[in-house]
Amino acid sequence: MQVDFIIVGQGLSGTWLSWFFARENASFIVIDKNEPTTPSKVSAGIINPVTGRRMVRVWLAGQVLSFAHEAYTELGNFLDIKAISQKNLIDFFPNAHQRQVFLERIDEGEEYLAAYPEQNQFNEFFNYQLGCGEIRHCYIAHLESLLPAWREELKNNNRLLEENFQFNNLILKGKSVEYKDIQATKIIFCDGISSFENPFFKQLPFAPNKGESLIVEIPGLPGHHIYKKGFVLAPLECASTFWFGSNYRWNFPNVDPTREFYEQAQRHLQDWLKLPFKILEHQAALRPATLERRPFVGLHPHQQNLAILNGMGSKGCSLAPFFARQLADHLLYQKEITPEADVKRFTKTLGK
Repeated sequence: MQVDFIIVGQGLSGTWLSWFFARENASFIVIDKNEPTTPSKVSAGIINPVTGRRMVRVWLAGQVLSFAHEAYTELGNFLDIKAISQKNLIDFFPNAHQRQVFLERIDEGEEYLAAYPEQNQFNEFFNYQLGCGEIRHCYIAHLESLLPAWREELKNNNRLLEENFQFNNLILKGKSVEYKDIQATKIIFCDGISSFENPFFKQLPFAPNKGESLIVEIPGLPGHHIYKKGFVLAPLECASTFWFGSNYRWNFPNVDPTREFYEQAQRHLQDWLKLPFKILEHQAALRPATLERRPFVGLHPHQQNLAILNGMGSKGCSLAPFFARQLADHLLYQKEITPEADVKRFTKTLGK
């Protein structure tokens, strides 16, 4: 089989890169085993324009958010599914300091933040003593629908090889690559945490962190908003079902869900909610984060038949489509990649 590109991985990055290749009529094959637990599959899909306790704008917010909304909408229309929903986030202040920070940002003119006009609107659902604010222009990407729908599209067009990628089957030539019976001009690694051990890219400063979450049934809680009080409660497509999480752990013995998080999350829900709830599922995964909190995008500076699209971290739902488009345009039309994301910034590191 002869194709332009081999894509390793069908998480968020691999899905978006293959979609943009398909739009440009580039030939490709995706290699993915379809593991049941990956960061993309256990993510809530939240796209939030502000981040952290200081409520600062996310990197490239003005460009990334609008692009993500358009991209998810277009792919959803193509697949005949609802791929994204706009839902503002109601931020219940967990302490007086966070309330003060939120109000200061509003006074400074932050357009994504607003003082919620009806402070008592949620009294029948939640316990909250310090009021709430509103974060506008938030979205939920419906990954639970999008990823399997695109996978089915790949299968139907013979663009998916369902197996674990094996490096001993990869042969690098001068201006091409071979994998088993597949010949391609380039191979692109979109394989999340697997790249931590990739012999070509493992020198990059990955900083994987572990996140855990619950799937919770809460009859009677409106799904019109995303809710936050320390942890986030995000509505899923299934009625009365919500995603609750997540934590960030940098030191962990394994990737398994922990009793510690389960009990902490359960207590948090009991204190916060006035409604009865039922925990349906407990899940955990490793995020492919980076030390400098910037993704790795582009061609290997020393081997031009290898490329990477990885390191999206907790902002993957917004960053993945944006940088997948950049990488597709770079490979097909030699357009520039945002310098802060271009993997060539690690030319010296990757030469070791």
